[in-house]
Amino acid sequence: MPTDLKQKITEDMKIAMRAGNTKQRDTIRLLQAAIKQREVDERITLDDAAVIAVIEKMLKQRKDSIAQYEAAQRFDLANNEKDEISILSVYMPKPFDDSEINTLISEAITEVGAVSMQNMGKVMAILKPKLVGRADMSKVSILIKEKMST
Repeated sequence: MPTDLKQKITEDMKIAMRAGNTKQRDTIRLLQAAIKQREVDERITLDDAAVIAVIEKMLKQRKDSIAQYEAAQRFDLANNEKDEISILSVYMPKPFDDSEINTLISEAITEVGAVSMQNMGKVMAILKPKLVGRADMSKVSILIKEKMST
């Protein structure tokens, strides 16, 4: 059973093909291939959260490539990656703002009963499923450390 997000991606692919939008079509094909690859490798059907994780990975790869291309003065290739980022970003959920993240962190710390940095792994384990695709986990980690050290 395809997830809502996978169905939307498939529908957008059809629309891009009908419209002759080759850039969008090719980027969505890359996304579909990455999703399919993960499903085959792990012998599972990805849910929306797992699809978002695939998209996040692809976005990170493109951001890394942009930095390398710009350092090498290859702005044509960097712009290509930026176009792909704008196409892929459409499928990401709305990011949480800092106050929402801090509220979730406080709730997780209370839920775990965390009193020291030794409990950080438990706090992260609770937060990760809630924040996947909606917050930068390295930033979340820093915020948790700040909260737990006070």
